[in-house]
Amino acid sequence: MLQRISATMTADEARAETSACVTARVAVVGATGYAGRELIALLARHPAAQMIRLMSSGRDGKPGVRLEVPHPALRGLSEVPVTPLRVEELTPSTLDLVFLATPHEVSHAIAPVLVGRGIRVVDLSGAFRLADAGLYPDWYGFDHSQPQLIAEAVYGLPELNTAAVRRARLVANPGCYATSVILALAPVLRAGIVDADAGIVCDSKSGATGAGRTLRDDLLFSNVSENCRAYGLFKHRHVPEILQALNVPAGAFTFTPHLVPVARGILSTIYLRLRLTLRPEDLARTFHDFYAHAPFVRVYGDGQLPEIQSVAHSPYADIGWEYDASTRRLVIVSALDNLGKGAASQAIQNMNLMLNFAEDAGLR
Repeated sequence: MLQRISATMTADEARAETSACVTARVAVVGATGYAGRELIALLARHPAAQMIRLMSSGRDGKPGVRLEVPHPALRGLSEVPVTPLRVEELTPSTLDLVFLATPHEVSHAIAPVLVGRGIRVVDLSGAFRLADAGLYPDWYGFDHSQPQLIAEAVYGLPELNTAAVRRARLVANPGCYATSVILALAPVLRAGIVDADAGIVCDSKSGATGAGRTLRDDLLFSNVSENCRAYGLFKHRHVPEILQALNVPAGAFTFTPHLVPVARGILSTIYLRLRLTLRPEDLARTFHDFYAHAPFVRVYGDGQLPEIQSVAHSPYADIGWEYDASTRRLVIVSALDNLGKGAASQAIQNMNLMLNFAEDAGLR
């Protein structure tokens, strides 16, 4: 039986108890992708998780393939082989939780089966992020047939939805760009100090792993190296996710993503205007108070601004800003690792909350 941590424990007590408790039995579906690789690496060192199944819905999903075949860097990390996706092998008698690092349509098909069997699910795809099933044909390219499960799914941004994540059977892990933007804007939007009529402009730059482990001409080394390219203007699928989480009208928000020649990392620069003139120390307090109890959000100060190098290969999101009181203009900069806080480490953070482990278990 899986032991769980009491909600009344302190963070230190929870960490100690996590180290001693019976392990949670987990599976990673989509184990051969970039996010799958990160999940496996994190789970291998988690004090209270045991990988029971590693499955692939596509690449390298052959019977008995050793982990180092798709991921040479993980050689010797786990003896669990990577096998083709067989949903019938994912049962509550052998598993407590399944991570789906799969294409949206695959998650859409198998998440209802797993939840119906009583297995808790953290889905890293976009299949259950949007509350309106009618948005999926335009933004994700498929018809959504599970509106009831959409209604039940919890948007897994722990800093905003901690209590709901703890209770969830299905968590929709946020998108990488969306995480960087939502965390940057949530403190000032929820404080009611943003002049939305003046518009909010977000310029985001991502490393090449953000596109997943797919063979595409635009992701070839010769097309990424020494280059910077904008894409997805007015149609990037993370836009409705951001608007939904922040309750911002579409006409007030402009988002432009860029591909830059780094392997991993996201830097988002967000431009907006405040409704009223604030003292710099009051603005700083807004950010610091909002994330006072968030273990993986680091709030900068004294004019410091985040950089990709500071968050690469980490579970952190860093936030900084510059404020011009004379014009009420505010520029917020956030940085995170698109495979870490933008995907796998956030998924582990959600698992920790769902199973009542210490929130930072296996992540520090």
